[in-house]
Parts: sequence; C-alpha cells; structure tokens
Amino acid sequence: MSVTEMPDKPARAREGKALHKGQQTKAAIIDAALGLATQIGLEGLSIGALAEVTRMSKSGVFAHFGSREELQISVIREYHARFEQDVFYPAMGEPRGLPRLRAMFAHWMQRTSVEIHSGCIYISGAVEFDDRPGPVRDALASSVQTWHAAMKRAIAMAKEEGHIRATADEEQMLFEIHGLILALHYEARFLKNPDSIARANAGFENILQRYGAAPPAAKSLSKPARAAKNAKE
Repeated sequence: MSVTEMPDKPARAREGKALHKGQQTKAAIIDAALGLATQIGLEGLSIGALAEVTRMSKSGVFAHFGSREELQISVIREYHARFEQDVFYPAMGEPRGLPRLRAMFAHWMQRTSVEIHSGCIYISGAVEFDDRPGPVRDALASSVQTWHAAMKRAIAMAKEEGHIRATADEEQMLFEIHGLILALHYEARFLKNPDSIARANAGFENILQRYGAAPPAAKSLSKPARAAKNAKE
C-alpha cells in the first residue's frame, strides 16, 4: 500500500467524534422536546420553540430532524422507549402468569402516578391526533398497540398457568385494565380526586378476582418473627 492509499486515521477519528457529538446533540434536543411535549402537547412542538428552549439556532435544530413531523415522531419513539424501560422490562423478571401481570400493572401505575403531574404523551397525543390521519398518529397508535399486545400476552400467560379462568376474554380484560389508567388520569389530573390511585388499584384487584384470580396473599412472617409471635401467645 502506498502512502497515498493509507487511510487517514486522524480524519476518521475526527469524523467519529463529530458523529458522536451529533448523536449527543440530537438526543439532547429530543429530551428537551419530550419535556416540552408533556406540557404543551405534541401539536405545540415547533422547531422555533425547541430552538429557544435548547438555545440553538432554528437551522441547527432543523438539521437534526428535517421537519416538524419527524421531530414529533422522534419524541413519540423516545417516550415509548422510556415507557418500556420503566414499565415493561422491570416486570420481565417476575414469573410468568399472574405475578408478571401484577408487576406490569404496578409499574404502569407507578409511572402514571408521576405523569398525573407531568402529563402522558399517549393520552394527550390521542386527544390531539385521534381524527388526524398521518405518520404522527400512526407512530402514536403503533406504540400504544405494542404495549397493549404485551399486556394481552401477559393475560394469556396467566390463563395458561391457571392463575385466571381459561374462559377469560383477554381483549375484554385488557380493555378494563386500560380503562382504569384512563380514569385515573381524568380523576386525578382533572378532578383532583385524592383517592384516585387507591381506587385504580382496588379496581385492578376487582378485575382479577372477577376473572378467577386468587386475592394477593398476605406477606408471610419470617421465622424469627413467627417465633416471637408464638412466644407472645
């Protein structure tokens, strides 16, 4: 290989650093856009508003997305990725069946309790784009449907494990569980009902028991605790 044919390693290194920096900048913009969208909605997002928040030029923000629509879709994808990290993946460590289904709902409730104050892209986005066909609506609906499919698989596994009745209607059960989350947002965020979270959790247990699940077992005492209890008796 001649000198002229040898790869320019410093140039490639510079290109790699520039690419990494570009990815970091785009991630920072999406993070800022997500925070903005929870406050003003996806429809309120604009290149100009985001440039102001990130203290970048409009052309600098535009260079990373190309259009307002692509920016909105990127925010939806980021929201969905964070939703999975908070709700779906932690529950996968639980045994198949009812324990996993309970964990998925518990993590969903935990995230929802935070979003009562910050806002939920899935819910606000549905209000904004329910009657507006296009790529943004498609990305939003696809994300929600992906999560619903995961919940329905968990319900099916609970049936397979014999934790709920074999005749349980998975679609109906999912519909009722999702209804609890929607009601919680309305009751807590709009009506400011302080009992909303407790009522949603009670509603989930009612749904499970109607479909044949045993009520959650009381936590058993450890051996030392049982010994102390027996000694007092």
